[in-house]
Amino acid sequence: MKTETNNTFEINKSNEEWKKSLTESQYYILREKGTERPYTGKFLMNKEKGNYTCAACGNVLFSSDAKFDSHCGWPSFDKEIKDGRIVTKEDNTLGMSRVEIMCARCGGHLGHVFDDGPTETGLRYCVNSESLGFEPAGASLKTNGSAAVIPGSTDTLTLAGGCFWCIETVFQELKGVLSATSGYSGGHIKNPAYREVCNGNTGHAEVVQVVYDPSQISMTDILKVFFTVHDPTTLNRQGADMGTQYRSAIFYRNEQQKNTAEETIAALTREKVYDDPIVTEVTPFAAFYKAEDYHQDYYNNNMDQPYCRMVIQPKKEKVEKVFKNLLKQNAH
Repeated sequence: MKTETNNTFEINKSNEEWKKSLTESQYYILREKGTERPYTGKFLMNKEKGNYTCAACGNVLFSSDAKFDSHCGWPSFDKEIKDGRIVTKEDNTLGMSRVEIMCARCGGHLGHVFDDGPTETGLRYCVNSESLGFEPAGASLKTNGSAAVIPGSTDTLTLAGGCFWCIETVFQELKGVLSATSGYSGGHIKNPAYREVCNGNTGHAEVVQVVYDPSQISMTDILKVFFTVHDPTTLNRQGADMGTQYRSAIFYRNEQQKNTAEETIAALTREKVYDDPIVTEVTPFAAFYKAEDYHQDYYNNNMDQPYCRMVIQPKKEKVEKVFKNLLKQNAH
């Protein structure tokens, strides 16, 4: 558990987008900081073994082993499943001084935490059932050598393919993609500014961090789009953009992502899709730094700019033509 200090959440969606993906009651609690009536929540009396997740983004929050009956009317836990899954914020509404708890991935309101817990932690996380999902024990066990896909769960992949404005635009159109955020990864400077990255001395590449639902779109399909909208054979260059910040790279978070990336590159090589060798880096993910606000959703906010019309628009149209089956219904 950590205190929110101008926290940049991994998943950032508009109110309208949240309304489309959440039920009315979930939206009221998770996004409007509402509270369900006591003793009405579906998980209040749940005794099944498993993990409790954020109903909005699938972030795993609590183990059933941490759940206890506090007789307060809402599901209660004495600890989060892993440090950093939850952030806190001082809440002085309703004439009370309390500590709000939120999902660290999407900022969804969960409830409050109190220091009157009966176990050695001394904590009582008081949580709304509507803000939670539940994964029964064994649901995420390995199946046929790969992790089972749980509907509503999420995964994160960080990709570098030249200018992040282009990559962000095409991934925003794919079904199952919850967010595509422009930023910087792969370097040695913390919290770099755009002007620092542009000088090529930070080691960072322009990247897009993609949060997606694996039950709707696979990492393999994401990589197919990625390799279609940039040239992975030019070292530290994309078109007129030159420098290490424009390199092609896949930053993996686990062995499964690493294997998928390497298998995809091997397949493209076998099939001789490109005349020249692929130089895309496959490297461990270390950190992601969100780019300045004016870089986010750049194409949609600057459609009339020459770069958008001459560089981004053709890539967008290519994806819409080649990957029709992967597009969101409202993409065009």
